[in-house]
Amino acid sequence: MAFFERSSYQGVWGKLTVGLGDTVVAHPCASSLSRARRRLGVAPLRALFTVLAGPVATPAQTCAFYRGRRVVAIDGTTLNAPDEPAVTWRYPKHIGPVREFGYPIVRLVALVECGTRALIDAVFGPDRTGEISYAHRLLGSLDGSMLLLADAYYDAVGFLTAVSDTGAAFLLRSTRKRRPTIRHPLPDGSYRTFIQSNNYRAGRGYGQRLEVRVIEAWVTVTLADGTRRTELWRLLTTLLDAERHPAMELIELYHRRWQAETCYFSLKTTILDGRILRSRTVPGLEQEIYALLTVYQALVRMAGDLTTAHPELSPRQVSFTILLQAAADQIVAGNGITITEPVTLVGAIGHVVLANLVPEQRRWRVKSRMLKRYSKYPFNRTRHPRKAQKYTLHTEVIPDGWVP
Repeated sequence: MAFFERSSYQGVWGKLTVGLGDTVVAHPCASSLSRARRRLGVAPLRALFTVLAGPVATPAQTCAFYRGRRVVAIDGTTLNAPDEPAVTWRYPKHIGPVREFGYPIVRLVALVECGTRALIDAVFGPDRTGEISYAHRLLGSLDGSMLLLADAYYDAVGFLTAVSDTGAAFLLRSTRKRRPTIRHPLPDGSYRTFIQSNNYRAGRGYGQRLEVRVIEAWVTVTLADGTRRTELWRLLTTLLDAERHPAMELIELYHRRWQAETCYFSLKTTILDGRILRSRTVPGLEQEIYALLTVYQALVRMAGDLTTAHPELSPRQVSFTILLQAAADQIVAGNGITITEPVTLVGAIGHVVLANLVPEQRRWRVKSRMLKRYSKYPFNRTRHPRKAQKYTLHTEVIPDGWVP
């Protein structure tokens, strides 16, 4: 169903069996397929995703590494579920001043490998639980070989301390509320300082302090239509050596965090095609989400096999859309069910991808921010463009911090 989101139960069964030729197959009704799916349950899909989840890039693929560390990103998104009483008790809708509105919301938080956009781990649950709580459940997938990228939402001392305890380094954008004190200026304009919780607890004080390096810079984005936007970026990192990890390198590296958003775009737009989830029960919904994650990760691993067989290729040259379409075509055609020749890492799907490679160097573009559905909020014309545009970027490191 993850491959054929538009098809009914019987439609999916037909696609699975049409390539079997003269083989005699059963023709179950939709209710029989539905009951079989309920008997299957969530556990097998969860176990299958657990087997497939994990990093894909090899050390030779520099797009996934920075100075020996594997670059990963953490971020969250939401999925819409059917508006059914059997779902809303577990996944409630947003509540306004007067009434509920929209669809039931499922919050998904994932740890993504930058470069390949592979899912290292993922958790999901009701939207009433915040991203930080879900993110703590992903810390077991971090280790000392990783560098974690995150946005300002994850600037919480407790979470950052927990990340450091895993041995992983982090690089994230700080919130505007944080006003670090310059403790030790560094030659590249950054400085070292300590951060700690603002909450005082009797007998424990303010808790453990964490030494970080602060990089402050003005970042100016110029769009193709001449629109300019300048923002103050304040990045926090545990990479304290300014000579080995220069400030400008880390500012440029932080842009890779967006690959977590690209991962979600592949899930929600390329696979789901912008539709809400189909399942109308909580177990079915969770089963469907694990199926989506499994299909996505299986396709990413196919891309990894392809780049392993062809080391001259970059993972960025592999189109996820082509992968999805080629895999769906192979399911319908039924080719390769009987193995008659030696198995290779490329295969039929890989040959289709090789014939449709995309340029490695993509144009820098900002993503359009335009809702297709009605919103109770007016469009903010001054902040977000209505269409994707090319842009140029100018960054200026602020020596010894910014003074408002």
